[in-house]
Amino acid sequence: MEPIRVLLVDDHKLVRVGLRSLLEAISGIEVVGEAGNGREALELTKTLTPQVVVMDLMMPELNGIEATIQIRQKFPNTRILIMSFESRDNLIEQAFQGGASGFLLKDFRPEELAVAIQAVVRGEPYLSTTIYKQVVEVCANNLVKSPNALQQLTPRQREVLQLLAEGNTAKLIGIKLGISRKTVETHRAALMEALNIFNVADLTRFAVHIGLITSEA
Repeated sequence: MEPIRVLLVDDHKLVRVGLRSLLEAISGIEVVGEAGNGREALELTKTLTPQVVVMDLMMPELNGIEATIQIRQKFPNTRILIMSFESRDNLIEQAFQGGASGFLLKDFRPEELAVAIQAVVRGEPYLSTTIYKQVVEVCANNLVKSPNALQQLTPRQREVLQLLAEGNTAKLIGIKLGISRKTVETHRAALMEALNIFNVADLTRFAVHIGLITSEA
């Protein structure tokens, strides 16, 4: 049987080294590459065709949820396993709505990573045992009754929102995304209108609140 091809995505190299070390000791799993952010993950998914992308949630440039959305749109057979220190309901919800197959807390036991990878390859959703109960409670109470503010935005608007909140100017965002400054400003105006937020400071606070970036960013 061919080994499961895995791409590791985390903005901390030490984390990637640790994950690679764990997985290389497990028969039946092959680490085919590493990426430091969501944008790199998109490119490497195209060239390396991994079966599973083990994806950090919080990363600069393009976070794990936005990268998951784009990878699943372009490569629907690729499974995404999100990793995070956070276990807030809205982050878990966004991850699965974005197309993730699993959500793993970063305090996982070493053997749990392989179990999670094998589960998502079989087409089974995977949740860390520590957050399973909270997700069941959310579903049972039907807490998600309408799209939240973030879901009203286009993928490009969400990219612009993250980059703005990280302190990038419109000109620099244009360079990063390969679009004109005027187009960036158009996206900024549209997302501000959609969110009813009209200054960058409040946009940044909103991005932190919904988990798009961390407060340290």
